Amino acid sequence: MATSSQTMLRVIEPATEQMLTELPHAGVEEADAAIARAKEALPAWRALAPGDRARVLRAISDAVAAHAEELAVLEARNVGKPIGDARGEIGMVSDTFEYYAGAPERLLGETIPVAGGIDMTFREPLGVIGLIVPWNFPLPIASWKIAPALAAGNTVVLKPAELTPLTALELERIALEAGLPEGVLNVVVGPGRIVGERLVEHPEVAKVAFTGSTAVGRRIGELAAQQIKRVTLELGGKSANVIFADADIAAAALAAPLAVFGNAGQDCCARSRILVQRAALEEFMSELEAAMKSLRVGDPLDEQTEVGPLISADQREKVASYLEDGAPIAFRGTAPEGPGYWFAPTVLCPVSNVDRAAREEIFGPVAAVIPFDGEEEAIRLANDTIYGLSGSIWTQNGARALRVARALESGTLSVNSNTSVRVTTPFGGFKQSGLGRELGPHALDHYTELKNVFVAL
Repeated sequence: MATSSQTMLRVIEPATEQMLTELPHAGVEEADAAIARAKEALPAWRALAPGDRARVLRAISDAVAAHAEELAVLEARNVGKPIGDARGEIGMVSDTFEYYAGAPERLLGETIPVAGGIDMTFREPLGVIGLIVPWNFPLPIASWKIAPALAAGNTVVLKPAELTPLTALELERIALEAGLPEGVLNVVVGPGRIVGERLVEHPEVAKVAFTGSTAVGRRIGELAAQQIKRVTLELGGKSANVIFADADIAAAALAAPLAVFGNAGQDCCARSRILVQRAALEEFMSELEAAMKSLRVGDPLDEQTEVGPLISADQREKVASYLEDGAPIAFRGTAPEGPGYWFAPTVLCPVSNVDRAAREEIFGPVAAVIPFDGEEEAIRLANDTIYGLSGSIWTQNGARALRVARALESGTLSVNSNTSVRVTTPFGGFKQSGLGRELGPHALDHYTELKNVFVAL
């Protein structure tokens, strides 16, 4: 197959619609070369003493922290995210490498009592890992995969999204300068249908970790199944923000906008279905409208900005399609005019859970408010989706909070909060939101094989 390296990829700044840079467009040949480099580097990296591997990961953490501001500005410009958010995300990247620097010396096995000898288990690296990451949180999600994969003794080939490859390329350079051996981390920028699929199909790639849409995740699962290849899939979401009448309604309404509109709604954890108990609906909508009016939409490099542009003109067109055909628009925020893929944050109310805006992952700043009456109905509506990634429960009744949390079919839940992600805790979804877990100690299980050894005495 011919490669696509003869063409150039234009990287666009969403806030200005201007070109940031041009990059060579990789194809199959470049992907194969990267896999070969990773395979060649594997024996030495996996054989490196755990303490030495840990020191390299700590050095990468320190180097990311030292370059934090330039990485944050690059991420803000390439993705269109507010600079404050970008700084926080780069801080998380550094924290992720620091956290997994503690893992190489703690990948512990077990001894199991058996008759006739001693039985032991070992955690062994898988080999070359293919990583495919999305455009909405490019560097944080890359670090969630790279750090535990390297900690476990694997080498990696990373394919960033074509829309947002710049910080991944910088991370590769920074990691090499920090002491990571050549070939352990390889970044290849090219189309998913060519480079991504090559990573899945290549026989030397032992596992693929993917974050992106459920539709693409299904395709990766199908291709990986041909070789019984290990996969981790972190896919789409349509998370519920369940607000009971006994909650602190003012606090829930104040937190709700950025739970949906953060990163311009381009977040698989977005609480885009706001389920509100009917007795509190009027109060909640009044408080939500006031909170919306103070939301700052604008230049990502402005320190006051809370919401930036969408990633592309195509994404803006897709999001706009949900406001057609008499959508019940309750109120809208504001957005800049002129160049940039801007979209005003929008709240729809009332919405039925069978409506398109409540069923599909919009991936934009549109929230659907769905009234409910009692606890049983709230659980039924929240679970009535193919997704199960994240969600929130707002109530001042502790027993209800635990009861509902246990009943919701979702991998990551918060009570009286809209947070989803912490470096130290597992992240992943139920149902068609994916397979496996990232972050926390649990991620390491997905980058190792469990080996059992019996020694006869």
